[in-house]
Amino acid sequence: MIAAGAAALLTLGVVSPAGADPARASQGVEDRTAAQIAALQEIKRSLSGAESKLDSALVVEQRRRANAGALNRVPAVQTGVKVQSGNTVLVDIRAHKVSDDLINAVLAAGGGVRAVSVEGRTVRAQVPLGSLTRLSGRGDVRRVETAVEAKTFHKQDPKNTAQAPAKEDKARDVEARTREALASVSAAATTGEGDRAHAADTARDEFRVTGTGVKLCALSDGIDSLAASQASGELPANVEVLPGQEGSGDEGTAMLEILHDIAPNASLGFATAFNGDASFADNIRGLRFELGCDVIVDDVLYFNESPFQDGVIARAVDAVAADGALFFSSAGNEGNVADRTSGHWEGQFVDSGVGIGKFAGTAHDFNPDPGAKQVVNPLSESSGNVPVTLFWSDPLGSSFNDYDLYLVNAQGSVVAFSQGVQDGTQDPYERLNTPASSAGLRLAVVKFRGEDQYLSLSALGGRFKDSTGAKGFATPGVTRGHSAAKGAISVAAAPAADPLPFDLEPGDPANPRGPFPGAFDGSQKPERFTSDGPRRVFFAPDGSAAPEVRQKPDLTAADGVSTSVPGFDPFFGTSAAAPNAAAIAGLILSGNPGLSPAEVREALTATAVDIAEAGVDNRTGAGIVRADLALAYTGASPQPLARAQRPSVVNDSDGSQYLKPGTTSTVTVPVTNNGDGTAASTSLVLTTPTAGVTIAPRSKHYGNIEVGQTVTNTFKVSVPSGVRVGSAIKLDARVTYSGSTSPTTASFTLNVGEPSRDVKTFSYTGPVLAIPDNSPLGATVPIEVTGVGSASKVALSIDGTQCTPNMDGSTTVGIDHTFVGDLVGTLTAPSGVSATVFQRNGATGSNLCQVVFDDSAARAFSTVTSANAPFTGTWRPTTPLGALLEQPADGTWTFKVVDTAAADRGSIRAVSLKINGYI
Repeated sequence: MIAAGAAALLTLGVVSPAGADPARASQGVEDRTAAQIAALQEIKRSLSGAESKLDSALVVEQRRRANAGALNRVPAVQTGVKVQSGNTVLVDIRAHKVSDDLINAVLAAGGGVRAVSVEGRTVRAQVPLGSLTRLSGRGDVRRVETAVEAKTFHKQDPKNTAQAPAKEDKARDVEARTREALASVSAAATTGEGDRAHAADTARDEFRVTGTGVKLCALSDGIDSLAASQASGELPANVEVLPGQEGSGDEGTAMLEILHDIAPNASLGFATAFNGDASFADNIRGLRFELGCDVIVDDVLYFNESPFQDGVIARAVDAVAADGALFFSSAGNEGNVADRTSGHWEGQFVDSGVGIGKFAGTAHDFNPDPGAKQVVNPLSESSGNVPVTLFWSDPLGSSFNDYDLYLVNAQGSVVAFSQGVQDGTQDPYERLNTPASSAGLRLAVVKFRGEDQYLSLSALGGRFKDSTGAKGFATPGVTRGHSAAKGAISVAAAPAADPLPFDLEPGDPANPRGPFPGAFDGSQKPERFTSDGPRRVFFAPDGSAAPEVRQKPDLTAADGVSTSVPGFDPFFGTSAAAPNAAAIAGLILSGNPGLSPAEVREALTATAVDIAEAGVDNRTGAGIVRADLALAYTGASPQPLARAQRPSVVNDSDGSQYLKPGTTSTVTVPVTNNGDGTAASTSLVLTTPTAGVTIAPRSKHYGNIEVGQTVTNTFKVSVPSGVRVGSAIKLDARVTYSGSTSPTTASFTLNVGEPSRDVKTFSYTGPVLAIPDNSPLGATVPIEVTGVGSASKVALSIDGTQCTPNMDGSTTVGIDHTFVGDLVGTLTAPSGVSATVFQRNGATGSNLCQVVFDDSAARAFSTVTSANAPFTGTWRPTTPLGALLEQPADGTWTFKVVDTAAADRGSIRAVSLKINGYI
């Protein structure tokens, strides 16, 4: 029986704990709420086995489309499912194991694969709505969810509702700004106010450290404007990006500019965080274990990140931290209790004694007053279009307790819901979105089945606020997820200069101002939106009990800083604060290369300026970072960074530039100091593991090498007469000098013999192969190479018989594709070594035809614009193809093209390899 008294509570908010039978409560609008929850619960009780493994919103959307009258009893409800063309939806398929069989099943169901994470056991795919139960019913599938969404922590005016530009418009804008920057010789680079507010400029001048020898890497949405920022001098030319992980958007570009402002000589890297939670975790590991990043920073929260247990992303953070990286993360912009800006409540479930729905369930009582009950938490009128998440204290993947989440409007209608099945194998998680109009909205939590658990309810970007008949209840601790991981340094925000130029909500107090052009001091106030802690955790990553309370956030840094990136000038939010803190850590490491991550963290926290409650607090952590104080704490000195460069050869017998069997050659090895200080007493030891090859002398003294200077020395390398032409000789160079960065090592491969001028061509001979749209699976073609042995040079040719203008469906080109800027091409040798040939270059231009990618080309393909289309001529690849030649060339080579964005399509038609051997 539906409890009408429950409906009264949902509608009115607060009642006294009446002893009357709830069934005898007042009728009217109150009945509507209870009846609608009951209707939704009927759906939940009727699920098939395959449906029980689907996100509840997907099930309701399926039934609504199959039967127009299925939701007549809940006329105002919205599932929030974004159904796209072809009645497809973007989903995350959580598997026990990702296999080729599962991926093939997705394709057979009419799906398009968007991301694959073997370690995260997840496939993200665009799948027809009607095919979802075919996948969820498989034994290797744990669950099929609406693709988990994420947000960055760029604080923007909610009244700014401008749509993001189409990718074509964005590409044209970036090209126009790039051309303008290249034509301008007088424009000064923009330096963010955080550089001055953190006294980082003072620290660089005093300690003469610039980030040399350190690699700083960011994860965010994308780097669309990277080329424009590089052309204008805002960023260096050599930003390294994980292939295919460039992303979309520009918050990453803005974060890189902040890193570069404070640590101008640090190396930079990037990967997107927006291909799903599992892909995000993969990219965290990729930045450390593939690109070698020393400091990593992100500004992203996935909505399914548990507050109570470290999930896939947090575990990746801890993995790179355990390997020696420093990881900084935005604490969030979700508000705090002290400033009355929070939309977060957590605490133990309290059974209100009020039944909900026809079958089962009791509502949670938010009111801590034992003399009153309140089964709703009201939202402010500015809480529209925000995600709401509910978690409870069960282990991930093992929830036996089943809680549901409902959103009710002022008329008592259920407008949104989340009521997934939890029966022992699911996550303790529900999520819904508020509608655009949020007047009178209230949230209710219903225990459908199970024990009373500890709850976490968050309206991310919203606010719990008193309304007619109901009090808004908020508690500290909204910060969560990987930012609260043990290995992460969670960063709150305080303004560097001008205040946030809009009210968080109407009637709010004024936003604080920063010290620029001065530096931060103890009078500074944090941003009113910065998220508070602490973070209460119940479980270890494996799900075993491990209760603890983590102090979060850890530190505070500047936001409201200038960048050159449109839409991020000024750049507010903890998205801007985190890279400011990360860059200061880069300066510390640059002046103290031997410091451990724990010692860097200690320096930052011990010298932080206390700016809120006395001591460590739950809004600002230890306080706001000052670069000059942190470097004074650690001590710092300008470090040299001397590295061996590629050797050159002069054969003593014939004066040629090649090693040859039975001869001795003079090998010149340069050493360049790209550090901040003099490399004193520099020596180089040159050795080889190649049998029979001798080097004399083994070591040479290079003396003192000043900053920016290159010094050379010569060695005699003798090759036995029996060495086969084309054989690879490896030279290992170890450079030692006075400084903490010593020694540095480098290896070089020189081949025996003179490169042949005879070019052999090996072509792909298979059929035209379609490139899947927006799929990491890509299209891969094999190219068989025989009769070469060791190769002296390889070039990749995208062939074609006639290079047609920019048009769709060209059949005479090597690769036909509209919007070549979507494509990433990689070439893989038989040894398994790969090189990136092109990486999202060319913007809106179409088709590659008679293009040769050659390491010796004068121009880099990264500089092309749509005006060059159809793309032809000879260009340098993104990474050198020469790296593929350390092993013999004979065998199967593969060329893979991945389309990284939606809407444009094409095919691989004609490609070939041009290979030179040795004589």
